[in-house]
Amino acid sequence: MLRFKVLGPLEVFDDDRICTPTPPKVRRVLALLLLRANQVVPMDAIIEELWSEEPPLSAVGTAQTYIYQLRKALDRSATPADGSEWLLTKPPGYLMRVTPDQIDSYEFEQLSRQGREMLDAGRFDQASRVLHRALAMWEGPSLANVRAGDLIQAHAIHLEEQRMRTLELRIQADAELGRHPELVGEMRSLVSSHPLNEWFHGQLIVSLNRCGRRGEALQAYQNLRMVLNEQLGLDPQPALQLLQREVLTNGAPRTSVFNPYLPLAAAA
Repeated sequence: MLRFKVLGPLEVFDDDRICTPTPPKVRRVLALLLLRANQVVPMDAIIEELWSEEPPLSAVGTAQTYIYQLRKALDRSATPADGSEWLLTKPPGYLMRVTPDQIDSYEFEQLSRQGREMLDAGRFDQASRVLHRALAMWEGPSLANVRAGDLIQAHAIHLEEQRMRTLELRIQADAELGRHPELVGEMRSLVSSHPLNEWFHGQLIVSLNRCGRRGEALQAYQNLRMVLNEQLGLDPQPALQLLQREVLTNGAPRTSVFNPYLPLAAAA
């Protein structure tokens, strides 16, 4: 059975055999079909992805050749169990038939959803394990070996947003389990790579303070304030201002997880 990886470089496996297409544009067509699996992808969309607003006169014929090469690269051993074709011609384009267990992004989304449900139910240890497992599926930026046009890039951005949300959920689960010493280093790295992400900054402040490093927590707030002011001309959001006051006056935030959804009145 074919399996496809899109959470990192695009890879195709037929059991243990790697059969990822080599030609860049054939691989690009496959990526678009995978990201819209079980949906008809119009020929116009394939042409737009490959050539943007300047397609050659031979665009339709060339795209059909790429489809032929794709079918040839993934031989008859890839035929679904029911004997039907996996890549169907469906006017006005093509439809790629796959099951959820064939694409790693489907499994990632399922694990992320399970982890969120466990977190909401207060099953923090289980949530942490499931969310760690989901994030471990990523091997780099989505479709890292595909030259993405506008359509693929939009899907890749969506996947990255899902990864970041899953990362936040996993951090929340670990924070609820009291793993603040382990989180401090990770949060510092995330703050460095995402300097405008206020949630990461907030969780760094909480974790530092929970570790008894109150001075560093207050300095982390000042660092964020300086970055926001210099780059955007803004102050930290009200929930972060409230968090700073809690550290100053109470010595500790009320929760183990930074909550950015506080009413404005609470931060006044």
